[in-house]
Amino acid sequence: MDAAHSLRSQFPVLERNAYLNAGTCGPVPETAHAAALDAWAYATNEGRSGAFYERLVPLAEELRTRYARLLNAAADDVALTAGTSDGCAHIVAALGLREGDEVVTADDEHPGLTGPLIAARQQRGVTVKAVPLAQIPDAISDTTTLVACSHVSWHSGAVAPVAEIVAAAARFDIPVLLDGAQGVGAIPLDVASFGVQFYTGSGQKWLCGPVGTGMLYVSSEWTERLGSPAPSYGGLTDPAAGLASGLVANARRHDTPLRDLSIVAAAVAAFDVLDAFGFQALQERAAGLAAQLADALRERGATVIDRGPTTLVAWDAGSDEAAIAARDRLQAAGVTIRDLPGAGRLRASVGAWNDEDDLDRLLSGLDAAAQA
Repeated sequence: MDAAHSLRSQFPVLERNAYLNAGTCGPVPETAHAAALDAWAYATNEGRSGAFYERLVPLAEELRTRYARLLNAAADDVALTAGTSDGCAHIVAALGLREGDEVVTADDEHPGLTGPLIAARQQRGVTVKAVPLAQIPDAISDTTTLVACSHVSWHSGAVAPVAEIVAAAARFDIPVLLDGAQGVGAIPLDVASFGVQFYTGSGQKWLCGPVGTGMLYVSSEWTERLGSPAPSYGGLTDPAAGLASGLVANARRHDTPLRDLSIVAAAVAAFDVLDAFGFQALQERAAGLAAQLADALRERGATVIDRGPTTLVAWDAGSDEAAIAARDRLQAAGVTIRDLPGAGRLRASVGAWNDEDDLDRLLSGLDAAAQA
């Protein structure tokens, strides 16, 4: 059994479904399922007191270390969150934006980022300037307070011009927040070399972990500059000291409260399945399959949305209604993709666990729908 087939065999859903929707939630590996069940069995049989937390706390640190290694960041600079949206909301709140501040963002952002920006605009008078992703560097000016955008667009698979954005922001000494929902696990990452101040990511998408997992990178020079709106137990230097405690001097002050042992155990197990294959190999295989799908769609006359060397492929379906109908027909045929509301598009998320048969099933389903 070759490595790709061995990886694929870890995901039970692929035995019957051409699952091409990791951009929403990745397929769950059997080992993650087993780890979650084992954790629930332990909690059920042994209770959730001292011994339970003696398992949970160090395992959460193991998860932090894994996430940090993938980001090429120090573990002390990585907070554990409930997902990309949680991280985006945390940064927007922690910066204390107010009337007179301006945020530059892209015009096709996910609600996980637009939601906090809309709230900042409506509740605090912040100005939000939205432009096409590629034009963000030119939109940054001396009135800008924050740049917040996707690393990889969820609507197209295009990659943000990170180097140009960071250089433009640096001229005005303003921070950059990258939404890495479609970046973490999907494409190579090195937050240190990017030069961004904040990077958020999800554990349930390309890392195939449970919903409710994610990470937030905060560059060390911003540890004290950034507000800490909701420190939890692990963010205190001495929780037993009550109000006499201080905040830890690292990103743990930005952790969301600890999630259940079953969630952390499953996240670690899922990460390790992918790590065993090798993230570089994962990313190269997934990007290659995605490019293959994009080419095949174009050959069939589909309008593929301009994209980068990523794992997402989006194409025009004509309308939201047509996209939903096509999505549902494909799901009934055992092919899982998603529609993109408001854009009249369909999107396939291609992982290294997929193969050419999955792509062929999608293409055949689209051909059948077109002939119907």
